[in-house]
Amino acid sequence: MKSFRLLAAFLIAALPILHWPQIATAQQTAFGTTSVDPETPVEVESDELKVNQTDGTAEFLGNVLIVQGEMRLSAPRVLVIYDEAGEKVRQMEATGGVTMVSGEDAAEAKTANYDIEKGNVILRGDVLLVQGESTLESQELTIDLATGTAQMSGRVRTLLNPKN
Repeated sequence: MKSFRLLAAFLIAALPILHWPQIATAQQTAFGTTSVDPETPVEVESDELKVNQTDGTAEFLGNVLIVQGEMRLSAPRVLVIYDEAGEKVRQMEATGGVTMVSGEDAAEAKTANYDIEKGNVILRGDVLLVQGESTLESQELTIDLATGTAQMSGRVRTLLNPKN
């Protein structure tokens, strides 16, 4: 019994050093300080804009910054896809390295897909989520903008620090 307690104490103390991946493949967390209403206006800035009337898309290139409420998303390229009538934005696809910030939370990934109708953003590819002093890594992060919740999946890694 005494050796079991010593082993348990050693493992708890060693966790911050070992950087063990989380056993589960999904983790629920919060993202941002407030929820984002999908009806809030979306502001987009870029170096260049290409509009394609044929397929109902607009391509923003170079230093793209998208702002909606408290949420900010930046990427080298964002493709905006409109509905069939060309009146409402259905989704935005950001590529080339994406950074998303809401409140004090920030996430980085290779790509992001913002489905405005569903009110969610899916970041994919080497996702890094930073929340204060905590960092989490995975292959996919799905953020529900209405509730401000997020779920990470695809071999989630986090650093457990028993001192905090």
